[in-house]
Amino acid sequence: MSRSSGTTANSFISRSAFDALTVDDVEESEDEQQEEETPQTQVTSTEHMKPSKSQIKKAQKQARIERRKQLKASSKTGTTDSSPRLTPSLEESIARMAEAAADVSPLPTTHTASESKPTAEPQEEPAPQPEVLEPSLPGPAINGDIQHVNVAENNPILHPLPSKSIDDEGQSVSKPDVEQALKSEPDPQEVERTKKRQSILTRTLWTFIMIGGFVALLLMGHVYMIMLAMLCQTIVYREVTALFSLKSHAPESGEIENKGKKDPWSKTLNWYFFAVTNYFLYGESIIYYFKHVIFSDGQLLPFATNHRIISFTLYTIGFVGFVMSLRRGFLKQQFGLFCWVHMSLLLIVVSGHFIVNNILEGMIWFWVPASLVICNDIFAYVWGMTVGRTPLIKLSPKKTVEGFVGAFWSTLLFSVLWGSYFMRFNYMICPVHDLGVSAWSNVQCTPNPVFVWKVWQIWSPLRVFLSRLLGKSVTVIPYAPYQLHLLVFAVFASLVAPFGGFFASGFKRAFNIKDFGHSIPGHGGMTDRMDCQFLMGVFTYVYYSSLIREHHVSVGSILQMIVSGLTVNEQLELMKDLRKYMQGQGITIV
Repeated sequence: MSRSSGTTANSFISRSAFDALTVDDVEESEDEQQEEETPQTQVTSTEHMKPSKSQIKKAQKQARIERRKQLKASSKTGTTDSSPRLTPSLEESIARMAEAAADVSPLPTTHTASESKPTAEPQEEPAPQPEVLEPSLPGPAINGDIQHVNVAENNPILHPLPSKSIDDEGQSVSKPDVEQALKSEPDPQEVERTKKRQSILTRTLWTFIMIGGFVALLLMGHVYMIMLAMLCQTIVYREVTALFSLKSHAPESGEIENKGKKDPWSKTLNWYFFAVTNYFLYGESIIYYFKHVIFSDGQLLPFATNHRIISFTLYTIGFVGFVMSLRRGFLKQQFGLFCWVHMSLLLIVVSGHFIVNNILEGMIWFWVPASLVICNDIFAYVWGMTVGRTPLIKLSPKKTVEGFVGAFWSTLLFSVLWGSYFMRFNYMICPVHDLGVSAWSNVQCTPNPVFVWKVWQIWSPLRVFLSRLLGKSVTVIPYAPYQLHLLVFAVFASLVAPFGGFFASGFKRAFNIKDFGHSIPGHGGMTDRMDCQFLMGVFTYVYYSSLIREHHVSVGSILQMIVSGLTVNEQLELMKDLRKYMQGQGITIV
């Protein structure tokens, strides 16, 4: 083909590409088509400019996206693009325009009406070739419009260009390479199944790690369990208070002093109230359970006798600090955070304090109720997965009525067997008097009457029926009162404690979050695991202190009365009378 015909083809490609990018849908006249057949030497225009690289890249990116959608659609319907000439894709048109833009000169493409100078070389007429008909190709989307380019409309001798595309780095990529890359992409469903298996594996692994660590700390002693409870409540407090942040709220007005500096309400006061609340609550527990140590030590005595006034003074300092930190523009957010912190202290720290008291009253009052909550959760999952069909509550769509009912009866049976086993060990049932004991220590105490076995005389008609049924005489049934209390704990763990989890689910929905945090891999945050435990711990302490605890005089209580209620002279007089009484009993006091 002659030089003039090559020039004509290049000129046409340039006009087609740039007309598509500049949203020009006007057909060229016959005169303009005749001008394109002659070489152009002087081109001047100010209306149409060469498209920028960003527009080309944007069009290329959209072409790749459209191509992927087409391949995915064809793979689903079982069809492939076997005729690229009849059904050209958006990517092919963009590739042609990109190649045309690479070959075109920086001069504008719109010609003036002036005639070009004839060249010295004679021009040969191009040989007639069959007309190639192709449908209109969708052009790139610019400013929300889709342009259409008819490749064969203006030049019947134009041959289809090879299908290529340009990647983000400017490298040419052929169509087979793109198709191969798309075929090599993993199936989204397979990726989802892999993630699910990995999540189950991680969740199971950390479940055994938590159970193993929990049992190890249980055997090591009361002090380690107290440290674990305090650690859990600290993490929960951090996760809950982190949901409320002044940074997520806009100021009330634009008149804010020191704009750009640190928020007026920092984490300092937040954690200060947390520390003061723990000092007050755990101080009360230590004074109550270790009176014989606290009131016999002269250095600890001032703190024990003035514990409450010291706690109130510390809280007052924090309150004054909060008022001093109030600033215009943040008042609504600051008071909102103040209320948020105090509600968190009430629901988290106070509940954690009751759990620690359960540990000090006897490890069994913490271990068994916590186990019942875990057991109920597991059985609810098992029953729900096997026979669950009816949704229970909208806040937790995965909870079912069948799982809820099945877990109730399973927890009742489990509670009697589980509690009856652990009530045999003094380490589990004895209140703490020495924080240095462990499961391997020889712990001795007078057990609470609820752990003492008793017998129940069977009703006469029932006695006859059971004797005939079993083939031997059955007159009494041994039992421990603690087993009856276990049934109460099981009912609460099955019917009421799950609503602590529902409350947490509603809380997360209110903030549009999946988990409270990522403290435990595979399980979310600590709050996601302790939501039911806090409610169960409070119930256990209230139930135990109201119906089970024995209120009797102890050495620590009498010593507290002597130290706090008698003067020094009265204490000396008491010692003389006590010494005289002991000598009268034949006991020598050194």
